[in-house]
Amino acid sequence: MISRRDWLRVTAGSLALGAAGTSRLAAAVTPPAKEATVYKTPTCGCCKGWVAHMEKAGYRVTAHDVESVDPYKKKYGVPAELGTCHTAIVSGGYIVEGHVPADVVDKLITEKPAGVVGIGVAGMPMGSPGMEGPRNDKYEVMSFDKTGKTKVYARRG
Repeated sequence: MISRRDWLRVTAGSLALGAAGTSRLAAAVTPPAKEATVYKTPTCGCCKGWVAHMEKAGYRVTAHDVESVDPYKKKYGVPAELGTCHTAIVSGGYIVEGHVPADVVDKLITEKPAGVVGIGVAGMPMGSPGMEGPRNDKYEVMSFDKTGKTKVYARRG
């Protein structure tokens, strides 16, 4: 027959092992945090709109107001034809240039396409996140590789 003290010791040990296993399981199932670091000028309203769009989509955004975003575009290899008003680095180390919708950023992070280092939307199309207005223009989200080569990644509108 087992003593009450031994029974309690075995039960407590089993519960502790079970809790440790549960926390490991939860860590394995929990998706990675959605994060973005954004470089933008302090007076740009559309950049603030894009940041709000990303936060609404579940991203934890750290925004840096900078005098010029050009050094960041150069540092991260953003092709000149995609350059816009803000540059972001998101989960997975991908570069996001301009008014890219959050669901397209999610797709990039999930798919991890070979050779792609970032995505961007050229210009500031009406209806894109941060550029909401009276109409929704058609536009393309372009992917780019480390050499600056671009191709269509997604279409909107």
